[in-house]
Amino acid sequence: MSESIINLISVSRHYEMGSETIRALDRVDLKIHKNEYVAVVGASGSGKSTMMNILGCLDRPTGGDYVLNGTAVSSLKDNELSGIRNLEIGFIFQSFNLLGRSTALSNVVQPLIYRGKNRKQRTQLAMQALEQVGLKGREHHLPNQLSGGQRQRVAIARALVTKPAIILADEPTGNLDSSTTTEILALFDQLIENGQTIIVVTHEPEIAARCKRAITISDGKIIKDKLNLQ
Repeated sequence: MSESIINLISVSRHYEMGSETIRALDRVDLKIHKNEYVAVVGASGSGKSTMMNILGCLDRPTGGDYVLNGTAVSSLKDNELSGIRNLEIGFIFQSFNLLGRSTALSNVVQPLIYRGKNRKQRTQLAMQALEQVGLKGREHHLPNQLSGGQRQRVAIARALVTKPAIILADEPTGNLDSSTTTEILALFDQLIENGQTIIVVTHEPEIAARCKRAITISDGKIIKDKLNLQ
């Protein structure tokens, strides 16, 4: 097995709701290795969204430790956490989260602006990412000039452009029809073949079945962790 890229050690996330304590995550242990293709599955309220926020460094645990690509992130200050997030993680969202008045190229360039790259370097890297997802020739289109699948490809290119350690995809096919979903999942397969690590947060069993490994969460605990033999 390759090197561990994510290591959760007895991680908990509790919320205080009046006199009640909500245990959104409860002493979770988890390792994910480089080049794994993992689904995190669970019903609404299971804790999978909290898991995504912790893995994505958008939230921090109330207990336990999180080591991301060799860095212990649990105790980092907010600005340090933001830096690690921008360096190590590429996000893909169900709603694409594109800038509506910016071209595909400009959307993909955005994560590079704070990386110290000059304009020429940023454009070159963004064009490479767009070509990687099959959008060469569409770089000057606005989001409303693209199909849903093409918009999600722009979002994937934006996630890839910084060469992150992991891609974290939150219901990435939730707004797509079945044919376009198949295309996006085929693209994920290609990324895995190229060595990318991808974590997909989903409530859809058929999406989880496409991943190489499926982790099921219920009541803040991992209740199943299985390899999908294909």
